Amino acid sequence: MDANTTTDVPTREELNAELLDVPEPPEQPEIPSPPGFEESVDVALRHVKGRRGGDLVGVILVGSGARRAVTPHSDIDLIALVKGQTNSHEILRAGTRLIDIRYHGHKSVEDELLYSFRLPSLMRKGRILFDHDGITARLIEKAHQRFRQGPPPATINEQIRLKAECYHWLGKAEDLVGKPGTAQYLLTLFYEECISAFFRLRGFWMTAPVDIHRFMHSREPALADVAGQFLSATDLAERLNFGRQFADLLFRDVPNPARID
Repeated sequence: MDANTTTDVPTREELNAELLDVPEPPEQPEIPSPPGFEESVDVALRHVKGRRGGDLVGVILVGSGARRAVTPHSDIDLIALVKGQTNSHEILRAGTRLIDIRYHGHKSVEDELLYSFRLPSLMRKGRILFDHDGITARLIEKAHQRFRQGPPPATINEQIRLKAECYHWLGKAEDLVGKPGTAQYLLTLFYEECISAFFRLRGFWMTAPVDIHRFMHSREPALADVAGQFLSATDLAERLNFGRQFADLLFRDVPNPARID
């Protein structure tokens, strides 16, 4: 190369401008609602209106019903927004389908959207069944805004706590290999803690349970593959082995708790 020839080296800003966002996983085709689902939703809505009367300001259908992914065994999950302060819960039945209703003060929900790790992703896809004075629509919009901001990052102390908690359950399962039923149960707790830690550590909003493995595979295929092997293992020793691989990979960048001895 001629010594007088200069090479245009791109700046850091120019390189970053070429980076593309990681695309969201493609939306799955909608599953047609089983016969009678909408009728059961109407029954649940009439019940909420009759129970709360004049202090009801909104009803939101969330979960699989809002995502249009209803199956014959899907519950009807409702958030009922009321005036004042309340935090109650009831489970009813319409035919063979369960109805799960949670009552909350609408101002409390608005406040909780600021710090909740679950509520923004749950509400942003909610389907409004009843709205008084646009209160519910405004809350849904705030959920969208909060979701776009992303969850707050986990502090280093929280990261260490999450790691310690997961390895605690894994160690307890290893201690009880002589009681396979108990060990398998503890491994279930271990996996649930690891899934929660995955979303917190990686800075993602929690997805619906049916989408967790697909979401993980779209972000970290190697981690998802080990998780799949853990879930499909039938032998306890094999499951413990995959569990440790899963935890080691998940927490590879998180330090251990400090030693004081």
